Amino acid sequence: MRICLAAMSGLVLALASNAYAQTPAPGFTVAVNPPPSPEVAPISAEQQRNVDRLRDRALQSDLAWEIVEDLVTEVGPRLAGSPEEARARVWAEAMLRANRFTGVRTDDFTIPFWHARRQEAFIVSPTRQYMVTAALGGSPSTPQGGLEAEVVRFADMAALEAAPNSAIAGRIVFIDERMTRTQDGSGYGAAVSKRGRCAPVAQAKGAVACLIRSVGTDPHRFAHQGGSSRQAEGASLPAAAISPADADQLARLIARGPTRVNLNIEADIRDNAPSGNVIAEVRGRERPDEIIVLAAHLDSWDLGQGAIDDGAGVAIITAAARLIQDLPRRPRRTIRILLAGAEENGVHGGAAYGRMHANENHIVAAESDFGAGRIYRFRTRFADAALPYGRAIQRQLAPLGINMGDNAATGGADTGALRAAGVPVVDLSQDGLDYFDYHHTADDTLDKIDPEALRQNVAAWAIFAYLAADTDWVFRAEE
Repeated sequence: MRICLAAMSGLVLALASNAYAQTPAPGFTVAVNPPPSPEVAPISAEQQRNVDRLRDRALQSDLAWEIVEDLVTEVGPRLAGSPEEARARVWAEAMLRANRFTGVRTDDFTIPFWHARRQEAFIVSPTRQYMVTAALGGSPSTPQGGLEAEVVRFADMAALEAAPNSAIAGRIVFIDERMTRTQDGSGYGAAVSKRGRCAPVAQAKGAVACLIRSVGTDPHRFAHQGGSSRQAEGASLPAAAISPADADQLARLIARGPTRVNLNIEADIRDNAPSGNVIAEVRGRERPDEIIVLAAHLDSWDLGQGAIDDGAGVAIITAAARLIQDLPRRPRRTIRILLAGAEENGVHGGAAYGRMHANENHIVAAESDFGAGRIYRFRTRFADAALPYGRAIQRQLAPLGINMGDNAATGGADTGALRAAGVPVVDLSQDGLDYFDYHHTADDTLDKIDPEALRQNVAAWAIFAYLAADTDWVFRAEE
């Protein structure tokens, strides 16, 4: 009898427990048929061995550090169209040949050249104070000795556009808009619009010059360089960025009363300056005409060393491709290194590559151009049917701390022409929380690169490029 009672008691408890488990708590639902896991494409045992080898060797290698250290030491800043950019192309060809890449060459093109020989701004009234200033790329010269005028402040471009011409005519416009700090750099798009739009909008309203708060996230006394809009002959307006600390000072003075500034820019502007894209390859063993593009840009602004923008990218993609070349056998497709010229003053190198190589079979493309912070996310821009391939790549990146992102990758500026032509792209998203503290400033120097994070970048790029090159995966929609 005790046994029967015990069995009945157990049955009652089991039924009660089962009923409790199937009864959702208030406000919750229970998924009776959970959705299946997303499909992940398989890779072969040999490919897995090579992925593991690439990851391990990248995390122990200092090749990327040696490349970027040599670039900023031997060449330094590399303004687009300058003799220094030309020296960088010579350096790049020699470095790529030393690393045993094939097909090393330069695709030449010409660009509009701009260089500021003088870039100064002073508050002259109600007190005389020097401001740390960077002329914006494309800005014309001021009259000899500079121009002096009262400054009118606007919180953003919308406020300038809404202002009557009478409030602006004969004055220097000052756009005092701050940039939002974000991990993925998304605050840049909103903040950077004033760099190109201030001058033409202010010109149309009768202003004599344009000043902007530097496009950056730091509070320091560094001005951030960057391109403005090169306007038609006779219709251009001098434009410059001032450091965040000086922008604060100028805003405080304007709040107290009329404030006058003297802006002095001497610019060298000419057409048809030489530039070029340096190219090298790991040639595919089976389908060499199918190309994986790894891009970075070789030029830089000239206040700093061009270490994080974009010496780091040059080093990352080159070191990754070198690791793949050192595998027991080359991948099936060709991996092409594109060290683009003249990105900073108009993405001329990316556009030239798109024109010159439009008829080639590009499988996928990506650019490393966001410093050297650790990669935390892998994004794709693939056809829906190809998403399992993206998940397969991310699965191999996961041991590096890299998560799967969305399917809205941009690929980078220098792959923009390829993306517009329908080539699939990916983003290996770097942690950029502090990137815009240094971007386009005199503080863009080698010491801002963390060697450990640099190695993690190389590992991620090597794994992505190898899997894209050694498989038969098609990332775009089938025609």
